[in-house]
Amino acid sequence: MRPLRIGVIGAGGNTRKLHLPGFQRLPGVTVAAVANRTPESGARVAAEFGIPRVAGHWREIVEAPDVDAVCIGTWPYLHAELTIAALRAGKHVLTEARMARGLAEAEAMQAEALRHPGLVTQIVPAPMSLAYDAAVRSLLDSGRLGRLREIVLTHTTAAALDPATPLSWRQDFELSGKNTLTLGIFYEVVLRWLRREPEAVSASARILTPERRDESGRLRRVLIPDVLVLKADYADGMQLAGHFSAVEPAAPRSEIRLHGTNADLHLDFLAGQAVLTPAGGTAEALPAGGPGWNVEADFVASIREGRPVELTNFATGVAYMRFTESVWQSWNAGGARVPVRPA
Repeated sequence: MRPLRIGVIGAGGNTRKLHLPGFQRLPGVTVAAVANRTPESGARVAAEFGIPRVAGHWREIVEAPDVDAVCIGTWPYLHAELTIAALRAGKHVLTEARMARGLAEAEAMQAEALRHPGLVTQIVPAPMSLAYDAAVRSLLDSGRLGRLREIVLTHTTAAALDPATPLSWRQDFELSGKNTLTLGIFYEVVLRWLRREPEAVSASARILTPERRDESGRLRRVLIPDVLVLKADYADGMQLAGHFSAVEPAAPRSEIRLHGTNADLHLDFLAGQAVLTPAGGTAEALPAGGPGWNVEADFVASIREGRPVELTNFATGVAYMRFTESVWQSWNAGGARVPVRPA
């Protein structure tokens, strides 16, 4: 078997923690080259992981004849440009989440992928529910929860509580676009479980610190909210509610609750537990039985064996970007009810 040669563009925290070790553990896979924000930082990553070549610009990796697949670990602002360029150069693509800065970029990525059906395109999936996804799907399919009435998403931190905290890439509209707090990864999990989208959403948001200094010390206007509250309605009457905050001084929360007519399910991702409580019954722990993190191996298997991409394909990415866009439109319109799918 000819070695599969990976080129890495953007070697941030997630790439160094997960993608590089993940690829290097796989037989017959080599990381051939890396390009980072600067040649100096790229050289440090290459030395740490034994990568033979440091590229001075991402185009060197996209155009390299000894690179078969590209792992994009940059912030969202480059995902569309890099993905489209890599596909046109005949490279398979694994891109970090969020898919893009907005729906138009995501749709352009999907359109380009459809022009290259022989190339694998995959987005890094929302990770927190991977160990429980199969169990949740089983509960939904078996009817143990009954008719689903409400799903509640909650994720709160104190990351933006201090007005003096510098502008992060997650708050920088140029880098992140309309991706707001952790809305995207939580909604992706819901998509994974329900496999359907809501009809419409209404949202309220607040930017509590209107200006922050960036890493260069320049004062910048903040366009991405510090707090987001939303409600989405499904065709069958189910409701999705969400509360996301980066200014909550209490202990952080990261959870999803599913309320059905027969039982409730509470997943607490920080505690690493899921609890099922039947109506009038006793709470029971739901075992974590899923495969967990297997992103790099899944990507390679799709390339070598033709396995369909499930976690996460571009169609799902476009769906969560469509929801993100609708939420953005709603809070900018004073909480107006915005269709998730155009009529």
